[in-house]
Amino acid sequence: MTKEQWYFINTKSHDAAYNMAFDECLLRWHSEGTIPPALRFYTWTPSAMSVGYFQKVEGKIHTENVRQHGFDFVRRLTGGRAVLHDHELTYSVVVSEKHPKMPKTVTEAYRVITNGLLEGYRNLDIEADLAVPEGKLQQTGSAVCFDEPSWYELVIGDKKAAGSAQTRKQGVILQHGSVPISMDDDVLFDLFAYPSDEVRERAKSKFKEKATTMEEYLGRKLSLEEVEEAFYKGFEKGLDIELVPFELTAEQEQEVQTLAKEKYSSDEWNFSLNKKGVK
Repeated sequence: MTKEQWYFINTKSHDAAYNMAFDECLLRWHSEGTIPPALRFYTWTPSAMSVGYFQKVEGKIHTENVRQHGFDFVRRLTGGRAVLHDHELTYSVVVSEKHPKMPKTVTEAYRVITNGLLEGYRNLDIEADLAVPEGKLQQTGSAVCFDEPSWYELVIGDKKAAGSAQTRKQGVILQHGSVPISMDDDVLFDLFAYPSDEVRERAKSKFKEKATTMEEYLGRKLSLEEVEEAFYKGFEKGLDIELVPFELTAEQEQEVQTLAKEKYSSDEWNFSLNKKGVK
């Protein structure tokens, strides 16, 4: 039986505004019927902090330290909390809400898509799993993505290993997420606002008990190419699809560039909570 074909594009490394504009354009193109469901891999140059659509920046994010580290800053179209995109593989998926494989609820659709991540980890001989918290989730109020529990999060042992977020607009699901290869906790916690160094160190210590990375688990270095291959095959198996290459037209590339400049590079979008969503 022939498997369903999804588009695949690896856009390699771009700045934060371009990366977020590209994901929004994928959502729009799929809603218009221009492209089928799609999977995208990408990385960030320079490294960047992204915050969730509804996330407060003032009093939560140390924006001056973000700048001093030379990092980009951008607000995502999806929800969730702040993520430092550094030594990682980032993925995005766009698929219709009406796709026969997609459950109606956000959490169940998240579970289906995250199967691709699960198989990717297993391709690297990492025993990862999808966690289902017992009872009601206990929200800590932390601004740090990997510090918060969520339904069907990807865990290695009892530690969170990947952070994903999802939105639904124009009849399309957009899910994207961070798959850390390694993580510098000292740099990460330098980017958040705390009332004192003591509170910061306490939060960092607790964080180390909650989160892990692929290199930490394996005890060896991983190349980006090795990770990309593992998760490419993982998504094909986990979603039972065949990935086929996708290249943008000149007009599509210009659309991404324009949206990056006009929306995701603007202070109005990145620092204001009063946003209008997809243009």
